[in-house]
Amino acid sequence: MELGGEKTVNGKSRIVLPLCVGVAVLLVWHIAVRISHSYLTPTPLEVLRGIAELIQKGLLFKYMAASLFRVTCGFMLAVVIGVPAGLLLGWFQLAFQAFNPMLQILRPISPIAWIPLAISWFGISDAAPIFLIFLASVFPIAVSAIAAVQNMQPVYLRAARNFGLSGGELFRQVIFRASLPQIITGIRIALGVAWLVVVAAEMIAVNSGLGYLIIDARNAGKRYDLIVAGMVMIGLIGLVLDLIVRQLEKFDEVRWGYASRE
Repeated sequence: MELGGEKTVNGKSRIVLPLCVGVAVLLVWHIAVRISHSYLTPTPLEVLRGIAELIQKGLLFKYMAASLFRVTCGFMLAVVIGVPAGLLLGWFQLAFQAFNPMLQILRPISPIAWIPLAISWFGISDAAPIFLIFLASVFPIAVSAIAAVQNMQPVYLRAARNFGLSGGELFRQVIFRASLPQIITGIRIALGVAWLVVVAAEMIAVNSGLGYLIIDARNAGKRYDLIVAGMVMIGLIGLVLDLIVRQLEKFDEVRWGYASRE
């Protein structure tokens, strides 16, 4: 009974505690603005009115869709390329030795540094931010896949070989599945980075999206309420995207790789 009650409380706390923290932050935010008498920082109510204004003008969902489209294209391309490449580099030692130095040279270069080249190559179009998002995402995903394979417990491989698995079957049934938990962690990290990059890219390389909304609101009469409204929407969408990726951890093929917390 106590264990069941504890689980119930924990389940409720996952909703109640974040809500309490959110309300507290909004109250502190509102009080701080009122006390400081700042005309540059909007109150939560002013931000809410700014969001309502964007909805009435039909801009909010338009810009959200533009940003999500770019993130989806660039990020999915990074997953399709990064996961197989990382698994292969992690499994084949000669390939790892050949390509790892180049990977470590390119990985630390900020995607923002690629913006001038992306604009010169693709112009002011969706292709430029998609390219930047791909660069921001593919390296964390590939590195997590490499580490997952190289750190795999040898007992998995010995057990699989005892059952006669080899070649492609071994790679598909054991190596890929055993690597999934760490790969998903890399995907979560990469998605957060991709969401940061699309906002930065939209401030420079395109004329739509939430990043463009922020820079346009600043230029059009310093609408700080719309600036913060754009920031709030970016944060909320980032939270939703992370929750969606975390649902992958519930699949049976992935869940066994996590330590039990019960």
